[in-house]
Amino acid sequence: MTPDPAEIEKAAAILCAGGLVAMPTETVYGLAADATNDLAVARVFEAKGRPAFNPLIVHVADARMAKRYAEFSPLAERIAAAFWPGPLTLVLPRRADAGISHLVTAGLDTVAMRAPAHDVARALIAAADRPLAAPSANPSGTVSPTRAAHVRDGLGAKVDFILDGGPCAVGVESTIVKIDGDRVTLLRPGGVPREEVERVTGAPLASPATGAVEAPGMLASHYAPGARLRLNADRPRADEAYLAFGAAPAGHPNMLNLSPAGDLVEAAANLFAHLRALDALCATKGLSGIAAATVPMKGLGEAINDRLSRAAAPRKSGATI
Repeated sequence: MTPDPAEIEKAAAILCAGGLVAMPTETVYGLAADATNDLAVARVFEAKGRPAFNPLIVHVADARMAKRYAEFSPLAERIAAAFWPGPLTLVLPRRADAGISHLVTAGLDTVAMRAPAHDVARALIAAADRPLAAPSANPSGTVSPTRAAHVRDGLGAKVDFILDGGPCAVGVESTIVKIDGDRVTLLRPGGVPREEVERVTGAPLASPATGAVEAPGMLASHYAPGARLRLNADRPRADEAYLAFGAAPAGHPNMLNLSPAGDLVEAAANLFAHLRALDALCATKGLSGIAAATVPMKGLGEAINDRLSRAAAPRKSGATI
């Protein structure tokens, strides 16, 4: 979608004044704030109900801009060259003179950065001329927004301005990798499949050594609809909605299919919108929950399964996630 110059300038002015702007990216809509402004970043945490130990991703125009805030090794430069702009986030050592709010990094000595591949987001970063901290534009722990209407429904007046860039093409958050010397660790599967990153690194991606939260999307319960979610269901029960994939039982009245053709790219793009729609069906029709079909654990299927497993995880009563 071609960005409207007047809307971009208005949104950039709001950001520079310490306000919050919901911006489209190719992955999901982000709740953007000036990453160098402590008060603006604090408003992001407040609007989302996000725990302060959960770091944010900083969105930049390109690797040149990113190098003002993070230390790039030759390996990091190679990965950025291969995937930026795009749905890949790099967790890198933060420069001592970065000027990034410590709230963004949750007190860590690393910073998560990516260059989004969306014309509206890129135009906004250029107009604001500063890095933008932008987690998903929804209440913390709930289903991520892939349309402007989802942002309005979830956050409403807590956002100063919403830039409508249409539906998000990728539909799941970015892949997050941490680079420490020659070791590349997959912290969160996402819009770039593991296999593609490994083709560039020439080695398998490592798994996190501890359960520490080093990047967004690592909490056990996350991306959750209000309804109970049952995974790997061959078919739904009579009182369940059904999130299908590929071949599906005919005639079920409360079913949406991620991809009738079994296309994982299509499935990823539809995931959050379908979860939202089925959650609404459960609420209006009094259904017991959502049953989700099995999705292959390959390519973007790893990211889809990660989101579904976290969405189905037990939730602590009264906890903010």
